Amino acid sequence: MAQADYIKEIAKYGLENDQERLLTVLNELIEHSKKTKKLNFAIQLQSILKDAIRFQKSTGLTKVGSETYLNRIEDKEISDLILEKITSDYTLENIIANEKVHNELKFFIEEHHKIEVLQQFGLPVSNKLLLHGPSGCGKTLASYVIAGELEKMMVVIDLGAIVSSKLGETSKNLSKIFKKAALEDCIIFLDEFDSLGKIRDYSQDHGEMKRVVNTILQLFDYLPQSSIVIAATNQKDMLDDALLRRFDNIIEFQFPNQAEISKLIELVLQNGSFKFDNKAAANRILKECIGLSYYSIQKTLITAIKRSLFAAKETQNLLSAKIDTSIWQNLVIAEKQSLNI
Repeated sequence: MAQADYIKEIAKYGLENDQERLLTVLNELIEHSKKTKKLNFAIQLQSILKDAIRFQKSTGLTKVGSETYLNRIEDKEISDLILEKITSDYTLENIIANEKVHNELKFFIEEHHKIEVLQQFGLPVSNKLLLHGPSGCGKTLASYVIAGELEKMMVVIDLGAIVSSKLGETSKNLSKIFKKAALEDCIIFLDEFDSLGKIRDYSQDHGEMKRVVNTILQLFDYLPQSSIVIAATNQKDMLDDALLRRFDNIIEFQFPNQAEISKLIELVLQNGSFKFDNKAAANRILKECIGLSYYSIQKTLITAIKRSLFAAKETQNLLSAKIDTSIWQNLVIAEKQSLNI
């Protein structure tokens, strides 16, 4: 059956208020979408379905008045703490990193693919992951890869909204987010995780940080194994030792070496539309990129491609446009100067 046919049946059963058939067709559409490689659509449908079922359970479909109102208020409060919900098509092939990082990510993903095998033998599943290292070296991309490989929705948390000056409010906000993750079987992504260590700046009560750390420890301990928390930080040393011990895996990301820079450039140019005007010069610039992050290198190369393309258009030579290595070199030099490298 084609997707349009499923949609027609969903509309029909929805209008007829036939919930049993509606749910059957929705599940069939989800499976159909997975088989036809529409993974993002399938994950989004699953999330909508879970939200609806959870709402029905909490309201009994008949409750009105204050209880329903309070449920809606709670959902609104949680949504205010979330930057975005995302699905991902990224796989391990989309990330360039050293062998150790690649293997750690691979094994983490494998644990969740084979969770039933581990549970059969009573073995715990790693579900709390800390990514640390310099900015622009792949921590956020790694979270997208995990979400894509595991076909899970990822909830990106707004730590600025979670951290509150009100006594005890930060802990309550964290509890709400973890509760939602447990219900929705999703991934929580906490970027700039070290900012939780700066709560003292928001409160005169120096015991507030201790309360927050204790809350996180408790939330980690009771997190369902099918749910995942990924935390990322540039300043691992700022984190509480007790928190560090709770993470199942701690992965360090580093600046790329020459071989990894070369792979990154190949990945950016993989569609074959652009080539360098001087390969030898490009190889020299590649070596000059050492000390820059993956993000900075990719940014300078893509900017060089765009500027080369604009220059070619002005000379009416668009079809034979090549990357001007002198433009790329100037951008790399400027990037290193801006970062004091």
